[in-house]
Amino acid sequence: MDKTKVDDMLISMITPKVKEIEEKFGNNQPLTQEDINTLLLKSQYNHINHLDLKLNEVTADVASLKNNFKMLEQKVEQQFEIFERRFETFENKIEVTIQKALNKNMMLLILAMGFFVTLSKVIDKF
Repeated sequence: MDKTKVDDMLISMITPKVKEIEEKFGNNQPLTQEDINTLLLKSQYNHINHLDLKLNEVTADVASLKNNFKMLEQKVEQQFEIFERRFETFENKIEVTIQKALNKNMMLLILAMGFFVTLSKVIDKF
């Protein structure tokens, strides 16, 4: 339990009185309003300490979640970079394939044009 100096001081101040009240109650003596208030005060200190512990747990859980989220974010970024590199490689392959197809079609077009020009010259000679 993480206590502050103030917590320690407050609890140490009421602890002797609480022990007296416990003895009084154990001996079946009636409790005064001051006794009841002191017990309520101790109960509140215990409750605050319990809430502080829970708050520390929640804070630790939030910090852990932040860390997990950062790790997840890094993994997503890594996967995205891998995907990006693969896409660039795929894109480059497509560009090369398209360029080869264009070159092939251009060559066929030039050959066909040459053939038709030659054919028309031959036909003109006859």
